Amino acid sequence: MFSKLWDRIRENRILSIALIVALLIALYLSISAFGDQRQVVADRANLQIANVELGNLTATIGATGTVRANQSAKLYWETAGTVETVTIDIGDQVQQDERLASLKTSSLPQNVILAQSELKSAQDELETFYDSYGALGKADAEKSVAEAQDALEDAQRDYSYETTISPQVDIDQAFANMILARDKLDKVEDDYEPYADKPEDNLTRASLLSKLAQARREYNDTVRLYNSYSTPGSDTGIAIADAELALAIAQFDEAQQEYEKVLAGPSAQDTAAAEARVAAAEATLSQAYIEAPFAGIVTDAYPTAGDQVSSGLLAFQLDDLSRLLVDVEVSEVDINRVTVGQSATLSFDAIPEKGYAGEVVAVALAGNTEQGAVNFRVIVELLESDENVRPGMTAAVTIVVTELENVLLVPNRAVRVLDGKRVVYLLTDAGDLQPLSIELGASSENYSEILEGDFNEGDAIVLNPPTITFDAGSGPPPFVGGGGGFSD
Repeated sequence: MFSKLWDRIRENRILSIALIVALLIALYLSISAFGDQRQVVADRANLQIANVELGNLTATIGATGTVRANQSAKLYWETAGTVETVTIDIGDQVQQDERLASLKTSSLPQNVILAQSELKSAQDELETFYDSYGALGKADAEKSVAEAQDALEDAQRDYSYETTISPQVDIDQAFANMILARDKLDKVEDDYEPYADKPEDNLTRASLLSKLAQARREYNDTVRLYNSYSTPGSDTGIAIADAELALAIAQFDEAQQEYEKVLAGPSAQDTAAAEARVAAAEATLSQAYIEAPFAGIVTDAYPTAGDQVSSGLLAFQLDDLSRLLVDVEVSEVDINRVTVGQSATLSFDAIPEKGYAGEVVAVALAGNTEQGAVNFRVIVELLESDENVRPGMTAAVTIVVTELENVLLVPNRAVRVLDGKRVVYLLTDAGDLQPLSIELGASSENYSEILEGDFNEGDAIVLNPPTITFDAGSGPPPFVGGGGGFSD
C-alpha cells in the first residue's frame, strides 16, 4: 500500500509538496509544544509565593518643597543718606516697630528734614479736629445754636415791625407811653436848666445831666415804638429787615446742622481727611530710619554706621521663625485625598540623620497649570523644628493620606493585567495557576488593599507568574490612587 502511495506522490508533484509542508508544520508544532511545556515546568519551579494576609496599611503622598518662615520681609532704604546708628545684628530677636537703623538728619533730603515740623503742625490740626467732636465742641455748637436763635427772633421782630401795623390798643398804649416820656423829659429839662451853666464838676449838675440823658433815651424809644406800631416801615426799611431775616434764618440753619454733625460724631471720610496729612508727614519722616514690620529674627544685616546708602538698597532681612512652613505641589490626581490636619514626615539632605514631624495646615482651592500638569499648593508646618532647620532648605515631605487597620493585603508585585482587568494568580493545591479578578483600594509602595476578590487570608499568591499567562507588556499596576512615595 505504501508503495502505491509513494508512486502516486512521485507522479503528483503538487501533492508531494503539500505533504512535505504538512509534515514540517506538524514537526514545528510538536517541537514548540514540547518547548513551551518545558518552559512552563521550568517557570513553575522558580515561582515566588506570598500569602494574602490581614494587616495595616499606610498610604502616603510624597513631594518636595522649600522651607520658609511664617513671615519674611526684606527691608530696603527708602532714601539716600549716611547711616548714623545700627542697633541690631544678625540673629537678634526684634519686636514689631522696633527701630533697627537710622540716617543722620544732616544727610537727608530737604523734604525729609522738613517733615518733622510738618508732622507737628498736622498733629495739632488733628487734635483740634477730634476736640471739635468732644465735650467742648458740643458746648460750642449748643452756644452757636442759641445765639443764632436769638438773632433770628430779633430779625423776625424787626421785620414784623417794618411790615405790619399793630392793633389799636397797642398803638394807644405806645402813644400814652410817649406822652408820659415827653412829660418826664420836660420836667428833667426844667430841673436841669438852672444848673446848665454850672461847672462840670458840680455834683448836682452832673446828677441832673445823667437823668436828662436817660429821659431822652426813654422818650426816643417810645417814639420809635409808637411809630413802628402806628405806621408800616419804608420800602428801604422793609428791604433791610427782610435781608436781615433771611441771613438770620441761614445762620440758624447752619448752626443747627453743625450741632447735629457734632452729636453724630466725625464721618469716616472726614476722619480720613484729617488723618491724611499726619500719615503723609509720618511716611516722609520714616524714610530716615528702618523699623521692623513684625516681630521676628534678623536673619541678615548689611549696614554699618558711616555707610553711604541710596534709595532701594537692601538693609535687613527679617523672618518670623516661630513657625516653619513648607510649600509642596500635589498633583490633581491626589489633591482630593489631602486634608488639613493630616500628619506628615519631613527629611532634609542637610540633616540626614534625623526626621521631623509635620502637619498639613492649608490646602489651596485653585490649581496652577505648568507644562500641562495641574498641581495644587499644600502647606505643611514643622511641628518640632530645631536650629538645624533653616529657611531655604529643601525638604522631602511625606503626607499620610490613608491609615487602614486589619484589612486584606496583596503585594503589588503580584498584580497583573489580563484581558484588560487586574488579576492575581492563585496557586491551587493541584499546583495550577488560577487567575482571579481583583479590585484594589488604597495602596502603599509594596501592598494594596483588596476591596473585591475571591480571596481568603492565607491564600498563596504568585509574585512572578510566567509571562505566557498574562497580557504581553503587562506588569505590576501603578499604585492605586496615584501619588509617589508610599510606605507601609
